[in-house]
Amino acid sequence: MLELLSEHACFGGVQRFYKTDSAAVKLPMRFSVYLPPGFEGQRLPVLFYLAGLTCTEETFMTKAGAQRVAAEQGLILVAPDTSPRGAAVPGETDSWDFGAGAGFYVDATEEPWARHYRMYSHILELRELVLAELPADPARVGIFGHSMGGHGALMLALRNPDLFRSVSAFAPIAAPMRCPWGHKAFGGYLGADRAAWREYDATELMARHQTAPFPAGILIDQGLADKFLAEQLYPDAFEEACRAAGQPLELRRHAGYDHGYYFIQTFVEDHLRFHRRQLG
Repeated sequence: MLELLSEHACFGGVQRFYKTDSAAVKLPMRFSVYLPPGFEGQRLPVLFYLAGLTCTEETFMTKAGAQRVAAEQGLILVAPDTSPRGAAVPGETDSWDFGAGAGFYVDATEEPWARHYRMYSHILELRELVLAELPADPARVGIFGHSMGGHGALMLALRNPDLFRSVSAFAPIAAPMRCPWGHKAFGGYLGADRAAWREYDATELMARHQTAPFPAGILIDQGLADKFLAEQLYPDAFEEACRAAGQPLELRRHAGYDHGYYFIQTFVEDHLRFHRRQLG
């Protein structure tokens, strides 16, 4: 069941914030939804956005400036939170890149995280809830995200190409098994078994494919002034895995752009139009 927390008129549509009891996370979870003008009485394409480290369900809706284009394109936007809240796990607020605000879209198997930190299952659960409760078309569902959320979007799409028809990302953590953020998150949530890590690494998942899982293409934008690019993101590794699998990838590299939401604002219209073309 959905609890409507607030509602705001926006570009002729409506911006809403919801709370729901999550069976996956075993806690209340918040998420945001933008419904474009004329959403009543029809099934519209829906695009899930996964945010990055420290963000919440509000970040994308307040910072990205996406609603104007979503209104024009007739797209529903959905943005979940980035971790459980109020789990009372010891140490969950000690680091900005692990624990609260940093669920990494995995299902934790290590204690004390395993009970509540199940964000992979929560995103799939939220997809089903949105399709059941909102005017979204189950045949036209896309996913995109930024940084940690870009990792989540690529990984969830590659593991579930039957559930997500289109995928894109801004500055994703594209090969988390190779970077400090990934080592910290995967080691903490999943333990030492690197075979378990591979199930959540987009580059490793793409390397398994003999043919393109998304033949219409994947879009990634990456700023070349991003301070995290060299150490944390590894888009070149994902690009090589796509090349080996025959997966069409448009990896756009932009001089002068950093890792933040000014970068996302600049290119978010391209991403929404990319998804609208693929979702129909």
